[in-house]
Amino acid sequence: MELTEVPQWLLVLEPEDAAFIKNFVLKSGSLKEIAKLYQVSYPTVRLRLDRLIQKIEVSDQREEEPFQAFIKGLAVDEKIDLDTAKLILEKYREEQKSK
Repeated sequence: MELTEVPQWLLVLEPEDAAFIKNFVLKSGSLKEIAKLYQVSYPTVRLRLDRLIQKIEVSDQREEEPFQAFIKGLAVDEKIDLDTAKLILEKYREEQKSK
């Protein structure tokens, strides 16, 4: 990767997510320090970090399988529930196998 090339996963994050990652790095990965900075509980910070990890993973998968990544992204962003996402993906995989 060239120095001028920005990773695709970073480009898909919301500005507040990128700021969270920046603060996380600046605080040496201390979730307790991040909780103090944002004035929220440790579990809230942990949840936010887990969701960011999911967004990054989904972004990495988009290049391989756009439709599946789209559905997973909807679930991560809580636009559809996880059970619905699983049903859609299962049906999609079945149809792909039959082609």
